Amino acid sequence: MPLHVTDHTWTQTDSTVCISVPLKGAKPGKVDIVATDDYLKVHFPPFLFEAFLFEPVDDDNSTAKVGNGVAVFSLSKKTNRLWDSLTISTDDKETKREIRERALEKHQQKLSSESEQKAEKQRAEKKYALETTMKLENDERDRIKQMKDVEREKTTAELAAWQQRQKEKAEEEHQLKLHRRGSLNHRAGSSETQEDAATTSRGDKPGQSDTKSKKKPANPPRASGNIRITFTPRVFPTALRESRLPEEEEWLQKQAEARRAVSAAADELKDLTEEERNPDWLKDKGNKCFAAGDYLGAVNAYSLGLRLNRKIPALYSNRAACHLKLRNLHKAIEDASQALDLLTPAVAANAAARARASVRRGSAFCELQLYAEGLQDFEAALKIDLHDEALQADAQRIRDIIQGSAASPDSEKPGETR
Repeated sequence: MPLHVTDHTWTQTDSTVCISVPLKGAKPGKVDIVATDDYLKVHFPPFLFEAFLFEPVDDDNSTAKVGNGVAVFSLSKKTNRLWDSLTISTDDKETKREIRERALEKHQQKLSSESEQKAEKQRAEKKYALETTMKLENDERDRIKQMKDVEREKTTAELAAWQQRQKEKAEEEHQLKLHRRGSLNHRAGSSETQEDAATTSRGDKPGQSDTKSKKKPANPPRASGNIRITFTPRVFPTALRESRLPEEEEWLQKQAEARRAVSAAADELKDLTEEERNPDWLKDKGNKCFAAGDYLGAVNAYSLGLRLNRKIPALYSNRAACHLKLRNLHKAIEDASQALDLLTPAVAANAAARARASVRRGSAFCELQLYAEGLQDFEAALKIDLHDEALQADAQRIRDIIQGSAASPDSEKPGETR
């Protein structure tokens, strides 16, 4: 559930409205902005700011700047006059819902139009590049073809001259062979007559052979048959919780990926021992330092583990507990928020970890006197563990502070790291 931001400021002139929204430690890259002519939303997890504007503005001529821990919007009014307030005065949820849906639809249409324009521009650039490439290829092809034609004509002329020389040479050799054959036939006439007579006396016939060929019998075809294939049935020893099965499978898959994920920083830490390059060993070492009161040592151990693997939520949550002890409240909020982002989807296996991260972030908010945000985190933890009496007491104390009936509470003790 997002935390709604109420501590914003705004100023106006006859033609413009300036709105300043504190980002509460969020990085500029994680800020999502939706703006239309009558609606403005700024989402930087876990915070949310939205304004249903008093009058329409010209969103095409409006600007937004994010940096230095604040988002500043300069909105151009469509009518030059002063507003009575920044937002509409109605509390009707249905009216706000209609405005929000209409604004989101306009925003989607605007994004779609920009995407189509960008795609059209890219298509035009690709078309121009393709036409230019085709023209260059055609010119190169014509040049190569012209070179080939010249070489072909030259080769054809050389081949014709060579063929003419070969023809004249073959004619001379043919005349020489005829002359030699005539003289040989004259000399061999008597010897051929004697050989034919000897063959007739033996009774042999020219071309007759005494050998007889034998044929091998062909191999018979193989007999056809079938191969039986059976599959081992899967047996589940316990009943599946079908209502939460997809979320639990997704959580288990994320856990498996987190164990396999090792960042590129591992190559830079090759001077460490093998166990010092193990995030689980570093987490246990940080827990021991925390239990001994060495919070800086615990922070160093958790930070080194996160350099090796940034997908283990326990490292962020435990480091948030250390920052609470060291009064680094903004860093505690950032680490606890990162842990809650990794502890999704919400399943029974990560319920305790989500409760601890929520309490640690809520304690940091309360230390910064942001009691409304802190109460939301404590209530989120109570939804996980309804019977925790300490959580119930802390939440009630925060409610009393918001109502002005109690003094500021001490920070929540994060307890032992897990």
